Amino acid sequence: MIVNYIIKKDLLFEGKTKKIYATKNPFEVLIHHKDYLTALDGLRKNFLQDKGILNNEITTLIFKFLNSCGIKTHFIRKINNREQLCYKVDMIPLEFVVRNVVAGSMSKRLGIKEGVHLSNPIFEIFYKNDKLKDPLINDHHAVFLKALSYEELNSIYSIISKINYIIKKYFLNKNIILVDFKVEFGKNHKNEILLSDEISPDTCRFWDKKTMKKLDKDLFRMELNEKKEVFDIYIEILKRLNVS
Repeated sequence: MIVNYIIKKDLLFEGKTKKIYATKNPFEVLIHHKDYLTALDGLRKNFLQDKGILNNEITTLIFKFLNSCGIKTHFIRKINNREQLCYKVDMIPLEFVVRNVVAGSMSKRLGIKEGVHLSNPIFEIFYKNDKLKDPLINDHHAVFLKALSYEELNSIYSIISKINYIIKKYFLNKNIILVDFKVEFGKNHKNEILLSDEISPDTCRFWDKKTMKKLDKDLFRMELNEKKEVFDIYIEILKRLNVS
């Protein structure tokens, strides 16, 4: 039974793919997933019917799994096909990218062919600033910008190392290679750092273990496929995650 305090109140924030609403509980919010595909810092944007439903379900499955593994996340529970109840956090204005295989911007920056497996994961930080197009920065920049402290940065590196170890195995059991992924963090009212936002084909590069076929938003980003084929890829990821 859903109790009254999770009824949506004021819209707190609207991003490219999500809306965040206040609830009667000051420490919780409702996150609504929209039906939009975006890429290239929002320069490419397309409506995709029911895509928000798929991302809500995929993120729910992954965050529930991570919660069960002892990773602290903002996720509380799924409310309906588009919305989740989550702990309210102040987002840290950084995106952390974990790379297991060379692909995307790393391939272009370093002139290395996509598909080279890294002997150890590489962590990258991007400063969340639309005007600056989310530039790549280093640890010292992040601290200088007062996004976090060195201690908090080390804590986040420890968390994302655990996340990477856990979900690489999780996806490999579904015949999916986790090429790279982006995660974001926020602080709750107790100043605890929680994994936040989402983990989905919007924020990860997935390749099929056998065929190396792309199973993520890269198809849209690189304009390789029609919308229906992108939608079918998201369906495929959800199907695999639902197989125990």
